[in-house]
Amino acid sequence: MLFSNRNKLSVPSAEDALPGRDATIPVPNPHTVLGTPLTPPFPAGIEVAYFGLGCFWGAERAFWSLPGVYTTAVGYQGGSTPNPTYEEVCSGRTGHTEAVLVAYDPAEISYDDLLKAFWEAHDPTQGMRQGNDVGTQYRSAIYTVGEEQATAAELSQRRYDDALARAGKGEITTEVAPAGPFYYAEDYHQQYLSPSKNPGGYCSMTGTGVSCPIGVGVDAS
Repeated sequence: MLFSNRNKLSVPSAEDALPGRDATIPVPNPHTVLGTPLTPPFPAGIEVAYFGLGCFWGAERAFWSLPGVYTTAVGYQGGSTPNPTYEEVCSGRTGHTEAVLVAYDPAEISYDDLLKAFWEAHDPTQGMRQGNDVGTQYRSAIYTVGEEQATAAELSQRRYDDALARAGKGEITTEVAPAGPFYYAEDYHQQYLSPSKNPGGYCSMTGTGVSCPIGVGVDAS
């Protein structure tokens, strides 16, 4: 069956998604910048958050440089196909967006701080795209863990929507939903823009230039 570019702008139903596979993609260790593991179990006290900001290469770099972040990894989330490949996600037939796992120490950086970095690092008003990157895998998303993260994410979205409106920008199209399975991406995508891999590599992320208010929600630590 032909799958047109128009179809790549809508998330397929579970019935229409590709079947995927049982085997997981091997995950490298350690993080090429932070030197920490990419997979759980993480040390006691470490919390996890998930964000989609378009192409996950630049998105991951935006988080690993923040103080208090223990580790980061890129993967696929928000879709139906189990253990998808990069090519399958890019086809638009898995329903996933490119996502970043952020493991952080809430004693050093709050979930609100991560939300602020998320909103300001990309343009959350573009629907199924970021800049020149078009397709469902580039949609903006926050996948929450627990009620406190959900409350903080939703409140931050309302407040940043107000800030964007005052600046004459469009409405936020970010998907906010409980976190489902996070499928790690292939080895070559992990820390793609790190100094040891591709420090001058492609990154399409561009923010709106509008600051997100500090203290946008409850502290989800």
